[in-house]
Amino acid sequence: MPDSLQRLFNVRPEERLPVLLAVLFFFCVLTALMVLRPAREALGLRGGIEAVRWLFMGTALVTLLVNPLFGLLVSRLPRLRFIAATYLFFAASLGAFYLLMTLAPGAVGVASGQVFYVWFSVFNLFVTMLFWALMADRFSLAQGKRFFGLIAVGGTCGAIFGPWLAGRLAEPLGTPALLLVAIGFLLLALTAACGVALCQPHRPRESDDEAPVVEERERIGGSAWAGLRALTRSRYLLGIAAYVVILAIMATFLYFTRLQMVAALGDDLDLRTAWFARIDLITQVATLVMQALVAGHLMKRLGVAFTLALLLLPMTTLLGFIGLAMVGSLAALIAFEAVFRAVQRALMRPARETLYTVTSREEKYKAKAAIDTFVYRAGDVVGAQVEGALGRLGMGLAAVASVAVPLALAWAALALAWAALALWLGRTQGHIAAEADAPASTTTLDSQGRPS
Repeated sequence: MPDSLQRLFNVRPEERLPVLLAVLFFFCVLTALMVLRPAREALGLRGGIEAVRWLFMGTALVTLLVNPLFGLLVSRLPRLRFIAATYLFFAASLGAFYLLMTLAPGAVGVASGQVFYVWFSVFNLFVTMLFWALMADRFSLAQGKRFFGLIAVGGTCGAIFGPWLAGRLAEPLGTPALLLVAIGFLLLALTAACGVALCQPHRPRESDDEAPVVEERERIGGSAWAGLRALTRSRYLLGIAAYVVILAIMATFLYFTRLQMVAALGDDLDLRTAWFARIDLITQVATLVMQALVAGHLMKRLGVAFTLALLLLPMTTLLGFIGLAMVGSLAALIAFEAVFRAVQRALMRPARETLYTVTSREEKYKAKAAIDTFVYRAGDVVGAQVEGALGRLGMGLAAVASVAVPLALAWAALALAWAALALWLGRTQGHIAAEADAPASTTTLDSQGRPS
């Protein structure tokens, strides 16, 4: 690791290996996802925009059904085993889709494309959720503040490499070849995950700056439904869930605007795949620039609460929809999405993930899974149905964007409440961390992070 990066993110010599493995882990995960995402979008569009809105609802239902199964896996297996089982399952299912698309291409139609769309949406959420859960479990709160930004840069590099690779391979080799590429990167990600988990600190934990020691053979235990129950009982987790829903609804408006513009370019599957890849590439480059210039400094200087409380995202949404309504071009959409995703992923995501570093191990994997999968998709469903209702009124794309402007204004007007929520989350995180550092004989915490 270059000395300049070590100084920028304050990475200590003993932290170099796990941090580098974490960067490689996230790079491989995002490469696997972003190689496939353009194909997912193109296959989903075969049934039309209205069908995609209902696919959002189907995805939310599937994530609700899968969560207790994943919770059972977490309860019964040690950490590395349930992570490996999840990644290998998705790799095997990718292989099945590849065989279907190559051996029986006639069977690849609207229905199978919709199945792949829902499957990928679930796959996307679970592999990224598991990555950040392992990060919150492997590193302490202080470490997360110092180099979660650097780890996120690794993911962004993968998210840039993935669309670039998809754009180069989609037309000459065909869309099915992208699935094999994704399988390879998914297996590399699993290898890096094992390295991150096994790089344990060599001394007992003495301060918040040191990573917690985890016994890899230890099972988390508990119920398969513990994640959903913890979410309903903990105000801390409910606050994070509310934050996720707000982001998901506005991101869904932007997503369907993108689908409609690309759908207007033509019906060819490979053409759409290539266009989605180009848009993703531009978006991720903007995210990388934001991470390199702003994110690390902001996290270190202002802390989690103030980073979450920034009004950049609602203001970006407001100005972006106004610009889109005025111009209504694909170039304007790309610029809007690039800035929106850059602010969301470079600033908000690393800050939000540090909030989990002070939760219990069961909450890190089970409650986090419920929030990052089902709760997030529930926000998607709300956004998709509202956008669909506007579309059924017979409005054109520019008119739909114009109607979205007052919704963005309303979100900006609620920014103070949103900022208050973020500040409360950050303060609560600090209280939980402080209580956790207190002697175990004098203080314990209940499920809501309060002294009992």
